Amino acid sequence: MTSVLYDAPGPKAKRRNLIFSVVFFVLLALLLWWIWQVMDEKGQLKWSLWEPFTTSEAWTTYLLPGLADTLKAAALSMVIALPLGAVLGIARMSDHRWVRIPAGAVVEFFRAIPVLLLMLFANEFYVRSTDISSDDRPLYAVVTGLVLYNASVLAEVVRAGILSLPRGQSEAAQAIGLRKSQTMTSILLPQAVTAMLPAIVSQLVVIVKDTALGGVMLGFTELLNSRGTLAANYANVIPSFIVVAVIFIILNFILTSFASWLEGRLRRSKRSTGAVVGAGEVDELNAAEIGGPVAGTDKQ
Repeated sequence: MTSVLYDAPGPKAKRRNLIFSVVFFVLLALLLWWIWQVMDEKGQLKWSLWEPFTTSEAWTTYLLPGLADTLKAAALSMVIALPLGAVLGIARMSDHRWVRIPAGAVVEFFRAIPVLLLMLFANEFYVRSTDISSDDRPLYAVVTGLVLYNASVLAEVVRAGILSLPRGQSEAAQAIGLRKSQTMTSILLPQAVTAMLPAIVSQLVVIVKDTALGGVMLGFTELLNSRGTLAANYANVIPSFIVVAVIFIILNFILTSFASWLEGRLRRSKRSTGAVVGAGEVDELNAAEIGGPVAGTDKQ
């Protein structure tokens, strides 16, 4: 039995895959057991190190405010980067060189610079050229760096999603007299959203994680930065890292799960019912549109 992409595995291949899977899980279990033993020997599993996470003080004073700042920076960056990336991606496909070339230069420039460097430049700009307070400056710098970098990446995602559509879509729109802007907004973009959604979500996950760069370099009080203060007070460095890692995993899992649900909903909404309209139904529809009698019926 074969498929379009690969040959179905035979009995030997299935047996070999089963052996590899068993060996992998055994090695994974041994690795986890070794990590557990090392942490136990170093005293990292003592209840006194994990007890602070069972109290409200550790959460309300450190972790939850840090998580709130992380979500604030990520949400602002997403809200600004998504439409800006869409505009830049569409501009790169413009027929006018004075639009296409500057948009391409902006995308390639900011896509080539590390996001941390963009944050540092933004922070220096706000220090020297604006009156933004020192308390708000890290948030502005983090959001600016994330927007500039991720908007350029999302621009390429949008462009690739639109170019992946069949050329017949654009040709059919031109045949019925639609302008290019109407074709883009009414035909191409709605169809490309479903194809672009996995890549867009992957970039949104990157935005959430990259907020930690601002905490390391700019003192932005996001989740990872707040973890450092918590660990300094309770002397539980490794447990605090583990708890913060679990929080990031849960946060990104919720984001990807929502995106998977949304993608499935969009795909289901675009499916045709498959109903076949007969000649009689067509005559009735045409008659209803022009307000005349239906063919094959008597006038009242």
